Amino acid sequence: MHTQDPSQAPASDSSLLAAIDLGSNSFHIIVSQLFAGELKTLDVLSEKVQLAAGLDTDDCLTEEAMARGLECLSRFAQRVSDLQRQSIRVVGTNALRQARNSEAFIERAQALLGTPVEVIAGREEARLIYLGVAHTLADDTGRRLVVDIGGGSTEFIIGERFEPRVCESLHMGCVSYTDLFFADGRITAQAMQAARTAAMQELLSIRRDYRRLGWNSSVGASGTVKAAHQACLSLGFSTEQITREALSRLCQYLIDQGNVDNLDIDGIKPERRAVLPAGVAILSAVFESLDVQQMSFSEGALREGVLYDMAGRLRHEDVRERTINALGRRYHVDRKQAARVEATALIALAQVKESWSLEAGKYHEMLSWAARSHEIGLAVAHSQFHKHSAYLLQHSDLPGFTRLEQQLLAFLVRGHRRKFPKEEYRQLPDKLRQPYRYLCLLLRLSVIMHRSRSKARLPAFMLKVDDQKIELNFPPGWLNHHPLTRADLEQEAGYLRNIDFKLKVS
Repeated sequence: MHTQDPSQAPASDSSLLAAIDLGSNSFHIIVSQLFAGELKTLDVLSEKVQLAAGLDTDDCLTEEAMARGLECLSRFAQRVSDLQRQSIRVVGTNALRQARNSEAFIERAQALLGTPVEVIAGREEARLIYLGVAHTLADDTGRRLVVDIGGGSTEFIIGERFEPRVCESLHMGCVSYTDLFFADGRITAQAMQAARTAAMQELLSIRRDYRRLGWNSSVGASGTVKAAHQACLSLGFSTEQITREALSRLCQYLIDQGNVDNLDIDGIKPERRAVLPAGVAILSAVFESLDVQQMSFSEGALREGVLYDMAGRLRHEDVRERTINALGRRYHVDRKQAARVEATALIALAQVKESWSLEAGKYHEMLSWAARSHEIGLAVAHSQFHKHSAYLLQHSDLPGFTRLEQQLLAFLVRGHRRKFPKEEYRQLPDKLRQPYRYLCLLLRLSVIMHRSRSKARLPAFMLKVDDQKIELNFPPGWLNHHPLTRADLEQEAGYLRNIDFKLKVS
């Protein structure tokens, strides 16, 4: 699919944003212009890649599947070649979450696009889908259920206006279910029922809670629901929305055709027909399990949600800020102490960012968030609380954060005291090891300077660095009056010697 408004006047590069969605079934790109807080779509491209179909029995992407994906991305790369790199965001979903060798594909994709590829968790995918749908639909009142059936997972969200209330991602999709139930292309009543039953079993985990919460309207997003909606219209089963009766008639129609090769429905592309029976089986199970009576279709989905999330960050409406604040409340963090550690860490960063090449805004953000969350593990136990904090950060659902960002945040917090975490350090991507080791050292020094948890302000200190040499200077006589800080810094010098850093304090 390729749409473009030929009358659109050229937009300045700085106002252009692009989102690339590496889905399990299709890859999508959308380019929009941000003007007066609103996004105007300039270009949309979609290509069927079926990455999930390229997972072998060991959950590794085959070379053929990776080649299909990279060939598609080479075309996307040309479309965004003139855009600023910070104006492009690339997200990967279920197939890349599942693939054991996803890093091999991601490295080649990043080299092609010149920008990071972020693999997002299922619930984060659901949040972004809701954001895309909510900005595409009329701003009505009441709760809405949003369902997005992808290639390898299906997302379910209940929200009001622009705020999702609950988000879930289940392991069922039109590509994975095609492989399981319709691999030979035959469409039988037995295969359709088996697929529906499998989907119903997946839905058991959310059925009770979702039906209890309830909704006023239901909306479907992405290709599967779009194809089912189009089929119902083309075959005369419904006139506007997907109804329960129309879906039942569509199931029977597919069974009557007997094989995907026999499907010829106006408005549905040949490549979509192959995965339509599986998608319709999942959708039918959704209607039955959640007691959906009718469902409308929204053009907005994950890629639009990514764009609006980027636009929000530009307006300093970063959902990650809300997430960190919520973490602090949930785990009863001493906010004043966290603020003191954060302020000192950022003062230290300002003094060394040029010497250590930490000028990028992302380093400021990550150090700030690490300082504000480093004590959440105290809610578990004081003993080894830095490890508890790191575990919570890495394994919780943190809206707005990618899996890599959670890993980096967990590393900073894990390393803020005691021995430097060499094993966790080795697990970081090569290009990020050095800057995040530097950030970790800044957090460590800040925590030491505030160990007494005193409200008294620290004196102005001077931090100088030269590669792996660190010099920390306080006003004359200050350390003599703060022997605990002196002792802690002397102990820290020993810890840093083990990673070949030299700390000099005066």
